[in-house]
Amino acid sequence: MPTQAKIDAVAELKEAIEGATMIVSTEYRGLSVQEMQALRRKLREGGFRVKVVKNTLLKLAAEAAGHPDMYNIIEGPTALAVTDGDVVEAAKALTDYSGSAPSEFAVRGGYLDGTVLSADDLKELTKIPPRPVLIAQLLGTLQSPLREFAALMESQTREFHGLTNALLNEFPGLIEARARQLEAEAA
Repeated sequence: MPTQAKIDAVAELKEAIEGATMIVSTEYRGLSVQEMQALRRKLREGGFRVKVVKNTLLKLAAEAAGHPDMYNIIEGPTALAVTDGDVVEAAKALTDYSGSAPSEFAVRGGYLDGTVLSADDLKELTKIPPRPVLIAQLLGTLQSPLREFAALMESQTREFHGLTNALLNEFPGLIEARARQLEAEAA
């Protein structure tokens, strides 16, 4: 029979899994206490929360959260890095830490939007520009056709305006000519 502490741990893990935008499984064996604290601090700056978990409890929580395939990134003692923020910025923070981390630290894989990611896939995430840059690129792409459409509409309006002005400028002369013609016919 499971203890209340284990039931609470599974519930806490399930809640973390459900609220996460990305979860990364890491190998932490061999890290000293100071190195583990540095790991937590550095990843916290990138938006991660680091939690050492028991694999059996994680498996139960993943199944309860409806993500049983997440268990594929778990192997041996596991420290989970969980983020509910921007996954690209979080992946960059993780990659930055991995470059300067002790050799005992390794990224095993990740879980993003129902997809299991390898460590290489996580590195590829770092190549994506930050969210504000992506939004600016999207808006720039959308703006170009709209600008062309507005210019096209403006040129048509300008042309119509020019024709209308030309007709209005000629209109008094036409009325005078017609009036003289009618006078000549009446005489």
